[in-house]
Amino acid sequence: MEYRRLGSAGLKVSVLSYGTWLTFAEQADVVDACQMLMTAREHGVNLFDTADVYGAGHAEIVLGMALEKLSWDRATYVLSTKIFCGTRNSINMHRTLNRKYLMLAIDESLERLRTPFVDLIFCHCPDPHTPLEETVWAMSDIIASGKAHYWGTSGWPVERISEAIAIADHLHLRKPVMEQPEYNLIRRNKVEKEYAPLCRSAGLGLTTWSPLASGLLTGKYVSGAPIESRAALPDMHWLRNQLLDEHHNMQTTQLSIIAERIGVSAAQLAIAWCATNPLVSSVILGARTPAQLNENLLSLQVMKHISSEVENQLDRIFVGQHVLEY
Repeated sequence: MEYRRLGSAGLKVSVLSYGTWLTFAEQADVVDACQMLMTAREHGVNLFDTADVYGAGHAEIVLGMALEKLSWDRATYVLSTKIFCGTRNSINMHRTLNRKYLMLAIDESLERLRTPFVDLIFCHCPDPHTPLEETVWAMSDIIASGKAHYWGTSGWPVERISEAIAIADHLHLRKPVMEQPEYNLIRRNKVEKEYAPLCRSAGLGLTTWSPLASGLLTGKYVSGAPIESRAALPDMHWLRNQLLDEHHNMQTTQLSIIAERIGVSAAQLAIAWCATNPLVSSVILGARTPAQLNENLLSLQVMKHISSEVENQLDRIFVGQHVLEY
């Protein structure tokens, strides 16, 4: 496994990491979770990502129980969670980054995760209704309390991140050091055009998600939605049309042709492509089974096959396309 610094921070994270969005929130119990975590760890993964909104806290509970059962040395892995949506649909406790919510949310996440601290904590979405200074103060206080070691953002506009950094610098507070954006062959502009300058100027680290565009880049949707696929899940209807998009599935077919020439799967090539971007600290995987995770983790070996010729071929297929809008 390759380990990279989280932007300009001193922390090193595995270039491939494991996320628990659908896998632990809806499709796993503690036994399954332990198997997935052990598989990831055998390959050198040291970063595990979750969020309080995943299954209304269930993903954090399952992850916490699994880690407790495995009894790993807490110093040997990096734990990441995100807060914004919350687990309550009540005033001041839902879809906000106000101080009241943030100070309670970190405590409740730590309780569900059965840990005294998380290494990374993200503000899951921007909050236009809370003064940014209030959010920066609260996040800085969370870091100062030892309940988290680094804080960052997820899905924030680059201007908002820059403003948060400026506020923190002005007030001598802990500033955001990482962002968690979507990044894949289909959705690449935000990372490559918007976040890239801030990564270089401010040392922002990126832990990116959905390297397979919710499974689209595996090729499984070329002939429709398989019964056990993400598009078939009851609460994923909002994603179905995008996964069955004819244009993107045509691109995926071309991706598969290139992958076959190299001797790898389309999924492995798509993941490896994300990891070749030096601005990316870690690519978060979301496999559902140990076999699937094993295959995806082998993407690390595929990086050496992505020559400038392969990059140019992928650019010709995916640059300039219309992007998926969720």
